[in-house]
Amino acid sequence: MATRPGGEILVSSLLAQGATHAFGVPGESYLAVLDALHDAAGRLRFVVCRQEGGASYMAEAYGKLTGRPGIAFVTRGPGASNAAIGIHTAAQDSSPMIVFVGQVGGDMVDREAFQEIDYRRMYGSVAKWAAQIDRAARIPEYIAHAYRIAMSGRPGPVVLALPEDMLTSRADAADPPYVEATPAAPPVDAVDAAQALLRAALRPLVLVGGSRWNAAACDALARFAAEASLPVACAFRHQDLIDNRHPNYAGDVGIGINPKLAARVREADVLLVIGERLGETTTSGYTLIDVPAPRQALIHVHPGADELGRVYQPRLAIAATPGAFLAAIDGRAARRPAIAPEASAETAHAEYEAWRAPRPVPGAVDLWQIVCWLDARLPDDAIVTNGAGNFATWMHRIYRYRGFRTQLAPYSGSMGYGVPAAIAAKLVHPQRVVVSWNGDGCFLMNGQELATAIQHDLAIVFVVVDNGMYGTIRMHQERSYPSRVSGTALTNPDFAVLARAYGAHGETVSATAEFAPAFERALACGRAALVHVRIDPQALTMGATLDELRAQGLAMQRRRAD
Repeated sequence: MATRPGGEILVSSLLAQGATHAFGVPGESYLAVLDALHDAAGRLRFVVCRQEGGASYMAEAYGKLTGRPGIAFVTRGPGASNAAIGIHTAAQDSSPMIVFVGQVGGDMVDREAFQEIDYRRMYGSVAKWAAQIDRAARIPEYIAHAYRIAMSGRPGPVVLALPEDMLTSRADAADPPYVEATPAAPPVDAVDAAQALLRAALRPLVLVGGSRWNAAACDALARFAAEASLPVACAFRHQDLIDNRHPNYAGDVGIGINPKLAARVREADVLLVIGERLGETTTSGYTLIDVPAPRQALIHVHPGADELGRVYQPRLAIAATPGAFLAAIDGRAARRPAIAPEASAETAHAEYEAWRAPRPVPGAVDLWQIVCWLDARLPDDAIVTNGAGNFATWMHRIYRYRGFRTQLAPYSGSMGYGVPAAIAAKLVHPQRVVVSWNGDGCFLMNGQELATAIQHDLAIVFVVVDNGMYGTIRMHQERSYPSRVSGTALTNPDFAVLARAYGAHGETVSATAEFAPAFERALACGRAALVHVRIDPQALTMGATLDELRAQGLAMQRRRAD
């Protein structure tokens, strides 16, 4: 075999793994990789981004969408530091991802050379594996191992450092074989035990979340729930694992949970958890389920054995992927005696629909009506992305996600996610409608990637909900320190004008009736478009106005003083 430079071996190894996109900001530390990407342009698309944080979010979203690791290339030092936000998100969201970081040459290592960082130490506590490739001949070995680690068990991020001189050295390495995630199937006796518990349950509930799902597993979940008459709830920001119109869907277990659903979780006699690791947000600060011994008979199914019993000690622990477990369990065998109407799937779904029914909203723009319109207007396969903030709760509570991977949102609660995630979604699924739902503060954390959408000709509709503040923090501020506003007010640009400056279509909405025609124009324009929605600052939450939150905070202060 003819020798090849390390950069070429690396790109060829990625192609052997079926990589289609790589996201990044160019850097002199990996010029040899950029040169190799030039020759692979028709097979591996390098998506040039404007900041490494946006690039790493795109790679994380790609991992969510495809189940294969999203690839990011960032330069050493500052570039690697910027990329940390996406790496942390991939860790908490259990998303497969590989980040390649340029590194100083071997002749300069450990001198604190220009932008030098030890990435093993920097990312050792957040990445599933952090390593450095010191010999070009070993690149295929490292790539294969990185793919397997990123996808198997509980998926997550891998960080590989690339010394500059290694990338230019030559070797005669062959491409690695195609790597699949390591399967995890449930033992037959564990499935039988789960069936027995469900068959005897009077108040059962299924809670689904996490990763390693696919469309087939979601279809199996819907069939299983229907056959066994089980109510199904989705974990925080995993609402697309079952069609929210399904008669067994009970709602989402996360921030702003329906109180009736929260009671259903607490009062369940058998809680079947599939894929979800039961993090702080899904468990309402570890209050819905007792630590360490739940009141419920907990059946915990998770592909990562290390997650079983990590916080909650289950009655039954099953190390399996969601699809393998659902394929193994027989829904007919899970039938049980008739239960009280209040515990039924039918009642649970009715409670969900009542929870999303419109309430009065202050101001000229009613987000409740806007999201209801989007729910009726968007096609079933539309992908909706969002970052973090109070603006997201409107979409989570009202919009009904129809199918697998129609929702992209950070389980980690990370701001700035909605714009880059939408770019990744449109690149992976160019024929589908993609809507990026943002708050004003969230948008400006990665709004520069609007230039990336324009550069790559991506017809995404970006919605920016503007109330002139960091709304979630202001909400907590008014509750804990009422009338003492500090650090949460924002002076924003005219977002529609800003969009037009980038070359996108721009619309401004100041009244509810203006939204539908503005959105239709944005969707029809054939390029990236932004709809700037100006809302009343009083519409701070779905349940209370800003003034009401302040009054609640003042009342709490008085009670503490008494």
